Amino acid sequence: MSDQSTPGTQAPVKDHGRAGRNLPAAVVSAVVLLGAIAASLLFWKPAFMVIVAIAVVVAIWELRRALLETGADLPEQPLMAGGVVMVVVAYLYGADVLVTVTAVTALVIMLWLLRRGIEGYVANASTAVFTLVYVPFLGSFVALLLAEGGVTGAGLDDHGVQAIIVFILVTVASDTGGYVAGVLFGRHPMAPVISPKKSWEGLAGSVAFSTFAGWLLVTFLLDGDWWVGMLLGAIAGVMATLGDLLESVIKRDLGVKDMSQVIPGHGGLMDRLDSLLATAAPTWLLLHYLVF
Repeated sequence: MSDQSTPGTQAPVKDHGRAGRNLPAAVVSAVVLLGAIAASLLFWKPAFMVIVAIAVVVAIWELRRALLETGADLPEQPLMAGGVVMVVVAYLYGADVLVTVTAVTALVIMLWLLRRGIEGYVANASTAVFTLVYVPFLGSFVALLLAEGGVTGAGLDDHGVQAIIVFILVTVASDTGGYVAGVLFGRHPMAPVISPKKSWEGLAGSVAFSTFAGWLLVTFLLDGDWWVGMLLGAIAGVMATLGDLLESVIKRDLGVKDMSQVIPGHGGLMDRLDSLLATAAPTWLLLHYLVF
C-alpha cells in the first residue's frame, strides 16, 4: 500500500476550537453518563453501586497506565478486587467494616508484591497504598452516602438518593463557580506552578456557589438546618478545589495531559472524578451526623 502523505509532513490535527476538546463527543458522553446515573438512582439504587465499582476499576487502570511511565508498576489485580470489595462492604455494612477491609486490602497488596522480589518493593508498595486510599477508599464514601436510605429502594424520597444528589450538585456548583469567577475576575494565581489557571478569585467563586447550593439543597431537599447546608457547601468548595489541584500535581509529575481517553471528549475518568473524590468524605460526615 502506498503512502499518500508527503515526506516530512504530519497528518493535520483536528482543531476542536477554544474548548480544546471534541465538544459534540463530550456532550454525548456526559448525557449518557448522567442518564445512567439518574436511571439507577430513580429506579433501583443498587445499580448505582455497580457504576461506582466500575468507576473504581477504570480509575485504577488509568493510574497504573500513567504510573508505568515513571517505572512504578501497580498490582492492579488485588487493587481492583480489593477496591470493589471496599465499595460493596461500605454500602452493605457501613464505615467500621470499610476501615477493616481497607487495612486488610493494604496488607494483601504488600504481601502480593513480595512475589516480585526486593527491587522496587518500597516504591511500588507505597504507590499502591496511595492509590488504594485515593481511589477506592475515598470512593467508598459515595457508597456510605447512598446507604443512608437503606440498601434497597430508589427515588427522590430515599435519603440515600437525596444524599447523592446533594453531593453531586454541590460539587458541580463548586466547579461552576470556580470557572465563572476565575474567567471573569481571576487575577491572583493560587499555585502557578501546579495549575496556572487556578486563582484565589476562582476559589472564592467556588466557595460562594457551593455554599449557596449547600444551603438550598440541605434546607429544602433534606429538611436540615440552614447552617449545616452552608457549612457543607463551604467545605465542599474548598475540598473540590484542593482535589482538582491534587489531580493537577499528579498529572504534572507524570507528564500527562489526561489520564486516558476512556471518555470521548472528556479524557480520563480520573480527570472527572478529582473534585468528587475530595468532597465525598466530608459530605458524608456532615450529612450522617448532622442531618440524617
